[in-house]
Amino acid sequence: MVTIADVAAAAGVSISTVSYVMSGKRTISQDTRDRVESAIAKLEYSPHASARSLASRSTNVIGLQAPLRAGVDVHVIMEIVAGVVKEARENQYDILLLTSDDADGLINAARGSRVDALMVMDIESDDPRIASLRDLSTPSVLIGLPSGAEGLICVDFDFEAAGRLAAQRLGALGHTRIALFGAPAEVVERHTSYVERLNRGFLTGCDELGITGTVHACPSSADAVEAVDAVLDADADITGILFHNEAALPHVAAHVREDSAKRDVIALSPLQLVHGVSGLVDTIDIPAGEIGAAAARAILAELAGQETERVHLLPPRLAGASVV
Repeated sequence: MVTIADVAAAAGVSISTVSYVMSGKRTISQDTRDRVESAIAKLEYSPHASARSLASRSTNVIGLQAPLRAGVDVHVIMEIVAGVVKEARENQYDILLLTSDDADGLINAARGSRVDALMVMDIESDDPRIASLRDLSTPSVLIGLPSGAEGLICVDFDFEAAGRLAAQRLGALGHTRIALFGAPAEVVERHTSYVERLNRGFLTGCDELGITGTVHACPSSADAVEAVDAVLDADADITGILFHNEAALPHVAAHVREDSAKRDVIALSPLQLVHGVSGLVDTIDIPAGEIGAAAARAILAELAGQETERVHLLPPRLAGASVV
C-alpha cells in the first residue's frame, strides 16, 4: 500500500508539504506542487476521505515527546523543552508533553487529532520511531540526528563538530594523549545519536592532529570520580580531558585538576550548568534553550507551508573557563 511518506520521498519533499498540496491549505511553489502531483500520479496514491478530514482539523497544539530515560540529564532536557514552549507560545501554540518513549504515544496523539504536529527528543542512531513518523501525515521534527532520517526535519546541536573542536583545543594546548569522558553506560548502550556523533567527532579530530584519543562512559554521579581515576591511573600519560556529563562534572573537574596540575579539562555543557565549577580550562557551550527554539521554529515553518532546512545543526563555540 502506497503511503503519503512514499509520495514525499518520491517528490523529495516533507510529508507535510504533500499534505498541503492535497489540501490546498498553504501556498506551495508551482515547482514543488508539480513534483508532488507527479509523484501522486505515478504512485497512484489515493488518501482515504477520513484521513483528509482529520488533516483539515487544527488544534494549535504541538506534541513534544521528551522521555525521561535512565541516564538522561533532566536539567538539559528541561532547558530544551523551555525553549520549545517559549517559541511555541509566542506563535499561539500550546505544547502537549508526551513522556512515553515509543512510537505508540506518537501514533495515539496524531491519530487522535490531539496535535497538529510532533516533535521527538532523545533520538537514537537507528531510532525505531522513525518508521512510524514516516507513515503518519502529521508534520514532525526530530531534536537529534539519526541515520536514515531522509525526508524528516532534524534540528540539534552539532555534537560531531563539538568533539572535533575539543580535540583541536586540547591539541593547541600541547596535549598529545587526550580522553573524552561522556554519557553513562546506559545512554551509550541505547546508541543515542548525540553520543555517537560526539565520539566520532572527537576521535576524528584526534586522528587529524595525529594525537591519541580515547572515549569512556562515565556515571552521572559522584561515582564518576572513581571511574575517571581508574582510567587515569591506568594511563598516566592522558593530560587533556573533554568532559560531557553535566551531572558528574562538579564532582570531577576540580578533582582531576588537583590530582595533576599538568592536566587540562574542557567541559561540553550549557553554560549555566558550569557556573561555579572550578578546574576548567575552557567550556564548549551547548545552547539547550536555543536548540528547542530552533526546533519549534522549524515545525512552525512546516505548519505554515514554508520550505524548511532538512537538517539544521547549531554550531559549537568555545566560551572560556567557568567563573568560580
